Amino acid sequence: QVQLVESGGGLVQAGGSLRLSCAASGRTFSSYAMGWFRQAPGKEREFVSAVTWSGRYTYYADSVKGRFTISRDNAKNTVYLQMNSLKPEDTAVYYCAASKRGVAGTMPGEYDYWGQGTQVTVSS
Repeated sequence: QVQLVESGGGLVQAGGSLRLSCAASGRTFSSYAMGWFRQAPGKEREFVSAVTWSGRYTYYADSVKGRFTISRDNAKNTVYLQMNSLKPEDTAVYYCAASKRGVAGTMPGEYDYWGQGTQVTVSS
Protein backbone atom coordinates (compact mmCIF):
# COMPACT_ATOMS: atom_id res chain seq x y z
CA GLN A 1 0.00 0.00 0.00
CA VAL A 2 1.21 3.48 -0.89
CA GLN A 3 -0.07 6.70 0.62
CA LEU A 4 0.32 9.92 -1.32
CA VAL A 5 0.10 13.40 0.15
CA GLU A 6 0.09 16.46 -2.09
CA SER A 7 1.08 19.95 -1.03
CA GLY A 8 1.96 23.30 -2.54
CA GLY A 9 -1.36 24.38 -3.97
CA GLY A 10 -2.77 27.85 -3.44
CA LEU A 11 -3.97 31.05 -5.03
CA VAL A 12 -1.78 32.73 -7.61
CA GLN A 13 -2.21 35.41 -10.23
CA ALA A 14 -2.11 34.59 -13.90
CA GLY A 15 1.49 34.38 -15.09
CA GLY A 16 2.69 33.22 -11.69
CA SER A 17 4.22 29.94 -10.58
CA LEU A 18 3.57 27.19 -8.09
CA ARG A 19 5.43 24.02 -7.22
CA LEU A 20 3.38 21.03 -6.17
CA SER A 21 4.90 18.20 -4.19
CA CYS A 22 3.65 14.68 -3.64
CA ALA A 23 5.22 12.72 -0.81
CA ALA A 24 4.81 8.96 -0.90
CA SER A 25 5.06 6.39 1.83
CA GLY A 26 6.49 2.93 1.29
CA ARG A 27 9.77 1.44 0.19
CA THR A 28 8.67 0.70 -3.37
CA PHE A 29 8.16 4.27 -4.52
CA SER A 30 11.17 4.14 -6.82
CA SER A 31 9.56 1.33 -8.82
CA TYR A 32 6.32 3.24 -9.49
CA ALA A 33 5.53 5.49 -12.38
CA MET A 34 3.98 8.71 -11.11
CA GLY A 35 1.43 11.00 -12.63
CA TRP A 36 -0.34 14.29 -12.03
CA PHE A 37 -3.98 14.77 -12.92
CA ARG A 38 -6.38 17.64 -12.35
CA GLN A 39 -10.10 18.08 -12.07
CA ALA A 40 -11.97 21.34 -12.45
CA PRO A 41 -15.57 21.75 -11.19
CA GLY A 42 -18.02 20.03 -13.48
CA LYS A 43 -15.29 18.44 -15.56
CA GLU A 44 -13.71 15.02 -15.74
CA ARG A 45 -10.32 14.29 -14.26
CA GLU A 46 -7.69 14.94 -16.88
CA PHE A 47 -4.08 13.97 -17.39
CA VAL A 48 -1.45 16.64 -16.76
CA SER A 49 1.92 14.92 -16.64
CA ALA A 50 3.68 11.65 -15.86
CA VAL A 51 7.18 10.37 -15.20
CA THR A 52 8.65 6.89 -15.40
CA TRP A 53 10.11 5.17 -12.35
CA SER A 54 13.64 6.31 -13.20
CA GLY A 55 12.66 9.85 -14.08
CA ARG A 56 14.19 9.38 -17.49
CA TYR A 57 11.00 9.81 -19.48
CA THR A 58 8.37 12.46 -18.94
CA TYR A 59 5.03 13.13 -20.60
CA TYR A 60 2.79 16.17 -20.71
CA ALA A 61 -0.66 17.15 -21.84
CA ASP A 62 -0.54 19.55 -24.74
CA SER A 63 -2.22 22.20 -22.63
CA VAL A 64 0.71 22.36 -20.19
CA LYS A 65 3.65 21.48 -22.39
CA GLY A 66 6.38 24.08 -22.12
CA ARG A 67 4.92 25.52 -18.90
CA PHE A 68 4.91 22.59 -16.45
CA THR A 69 7.80 20.33 -15.48
CA ILE A 70 7.51 17.03 -13.65
CA SER A 71 10.42 15.58 -11.70
CA ARG A 72 11.02 13.07 -8.96
CA ASP A 73 13.50 12.44 -6.18
CA ASN A 74 13.44 8.74 -5.34
CA ALA A 75 15.69 9.29 -2.35
CA LYS A 76 13.00 11.52 -0.87
CA ASN A 77 10.02 9.51 -2.14
CA THR A 78 8.69 12.69 -3.70
CA VAL A 79 7.44 13.79 -7.09
CA TYR A 80 7.14 17.44 -8.07
CA LEU A 81 5.19 19.49 -10.54
CA GLN A 82 6.67 22.89 -11.29
CA MET A 83 3.99 25.06 -12.85
CA ASN A 84 5.00 28.29 -14.57
CA SER A 85 3.08 30.85 -16.61
CA LEU A 86 -0.12 29.77 -14.94
CA LYS A 87 -3.43 30.56 -16.59
CA PRO A 88 -6.95 30.82 -15.14
CA GLU A 89 -7.83 27.62 -17.01
CA ASP A 90 -5.25 25.77 -14.91
CA THR A 91 -7.54 26.21 -11.92
CA ALA A 92 -8.42 22.76 -10.56
CA VAL A 93 -7.78 20.27 -7.84
CA TYR A 94 -4.49 18.57 -8.64
CA TYR A 95 -3.96 14.92 -7.77
CA CYS A 96 -0.85 12.81 -7.83
CA ALA A 97 -1.10 9.13 -8.60
CA ALA A 98 1.15 6.06 -8.56
CA SER A 99 1.22 3.15 -10.98
CA LYS A 100 2.42 -0.21 -9.62
CA ARG A 101 3.09 -1.46 -13.12
CA GLY A 102 5.49 1.38 -13.71
CA VAL A 103 3.50 2.58 -16.72
CA ALA A 104 3.48 6.36 -17.04
CA GLY A 105 0.07 6.38 -18.66
CA THR A 106 -2.36 9.17 -19.41
CA MET A 107 -5.55 7.52 -18.17
CA PRO A 108 -6.69 7.55 -14.54
CA GLY A 109 -7.43 3.83 -14.71
CA GLU A 110 -3.75 3.09 -15.20
CA TYR A 111 -2.94 4.29 -11.69
CA ASP A 112 -3.41 2.35 -8.49
CA TYR A 113 -2.98 4.92 -5.72
CA TRP A 114 -4.18 8.49 -5.42
CA GLY A 115 -3.59 11.41 -3.13
CA GLN A 116 -6.32 13.57 -1.65
CA GLY A 117 -5.64 16.47 -3.99
CA THR A 118 -4.50 20.05 -3.59
CA GLN A 119 -6.39 23.10 -4.85
CA VAL A 120 -4.76 25.40 -7.38
CA THR A 121 -6.57 28.64 -8.16
CA VAL A 122 -5.29 31.06 -10.78
CA SER A 123 -6.85 34.50 -10.81
CA SER A 124 -7.03 36.67 -13.91
